[in-house]
Amino acid sequence: MCDYSLEMYASRPARESEKYVTTRFPSGSIGLAAPGDCTTAVCVQYDTKLKLEGISSDLQTRLSVMPSEHVVFARLEHGAYRDGVKFENGKEISLQLLGSGVGVSLVETIAEPAPARVSREILETVD
Repeated sequence: MCDYSLEMYASRPARESEKYVTTRFPSGSIGLAAPGDCTTAVCVQYDTKLKLEGISSDLQTRLSVMPSEHVVFARLEHGAYRDGVKFENGKEISLQLLGSGVGVSLVETIAEPAPARVSREILETVD
């Protein structure tokens, strides 16, 4: 959601269609913020699908990812910081290691259509 290290800052929930950027707050912790407002941490629920843009070339190499990737916001099990992302290739990384300046947007989830009902007609053959 919002790592404990950001609890001293004003915070608000993420909003659909807004763009965010990973930001180093004055405490040294990295979290999400709206561009131009580095004083308010933006909180994202775990398991939210995100799109990252501008992943550093170093991380691209280390994680075998592209500059732009779809990820899931995740609660990490180990380490001092628990907010992180999980890439489609299964690799996880803390927001702290992701670094500042990475663009983040919520991926719209389109509800899957309900399965179409198949009507079966019984045809009789006449001899």
